[in-house]
Amino acid sequence: MTQSASEEQLGSLTDKINNSKIPEDLKGTVLIRLDQLKKLVSSSSFLPELDRISRYIEWIISLPWNDRTQDNLDLTHAKNILDKNHHGLDEIKDRILEYISIMKLKQERGESGNMMRAPALCFVGLVGTGKTTIAISIAEALGRTFVRIPFGGMENPFDLRGQSKVQPEAEPGKIVKAVRAAKAKNPVILLDEVDRVTDTGRASIMGVLVELLDPEQNHAYTDHYIDYPFDLSEVLFVATANNTHHIATAVLDRLEPISMPSYSDREKIAIGRQYMLPKILSDSGISDGVINISDDVWPQIVRPLGFDAGTRTLERTIKGVVRKIAKLIVEGKGQRFDLTPENIREFLPR
Repeated sequence: MTQSASEEQLGSLTDKINNSKIPEDLKGTVLIRLDQLKKLVSSSSFLPELDRISRYIEWIISLPWNDRTQDNLDLTHAKNILDKNHHGLDEIKDRILEYISIMKLKQERGESGNMMRAPALCFVGLVGTGKTTIAISIAEALGRTFVRIPFGGMENPFDLRGQSKVQPEAEPGKIVKAVRAAKAKNPVILLDEVDRVTDTGRASIMGVLVELLDPEQNHAYTDHYIDYPFDLSEVLFVATANNTHHIATAVLDRLEPISMPSYSDREKIAIGRQYMLPKILSDSGISDGVINISDDVWPQIVRPLGFDAGTRTLERTIKGVVRKIAKLIVEGKGQRFDLTPENIREFLPR
């Protein structure tokens, strides 16, 4: 790269910083570093340093330092969203509506920043009981963006906190990445399966979680790569876990565990008929009325292999049935299909 091209690129980076919405003191620090870099144009270390600071600048100017979405705190709207997406779970829905009510009261009193000083909700239950989907519904009800951070198998706190930008190929941690993906500083961030981190990394990862969930600390959360405090106090953290046995006591103190119940066969039939089948048909391009499932067939769909606490097996089974029928439609072997006890085995996935 010629000296003029290098100076042109440095000028472009300087313009990006000057025109950005990043905090003024961070802006000043980066501008000083760019000015220092101008003196190294002829040095062998110039290009690596230019690449490093270019990536850093792209990260910091893309963060939503002041951008936020407008909350919808209407309880009727929230209840409609929860009822639309979830069958039953009345006690859990009430708890979420109580949570939103507190947010509304605090907003009316003009309190800014972290409106939720109560512990973050943590949905605890077996696989397939709706922990993740109810977190998505909370975001939809509030009108916030939703981002999920999977904790299963996580073993290094740097995965959350990031690495120093002086390290080769360093990058921010999952928290900063989630905020950047949300494009708002007040998203709903799902900390998914926080109990499933590895034994070797559990203590240090739990330490990061304590800071994330503590409103006295998360207003100045510092990622090692960004190396500047970012305000997470407006983030609504929601956690899930299969159980609480492997969650540190200090983290549990900042969570409110809510048990997700196992579904009865009757509840699964209602979920399959009212929620899953219409959505799966729509996703598959099949019109309503093409598939008719008689009442006495649903128990076989719900329990193809035996009892399952959640609904994932049910969803896979319905998808398998719909796929088989989609193939028959494309092959010209019918336009309407009635599933009965006599023919259901032809459609159930094996």
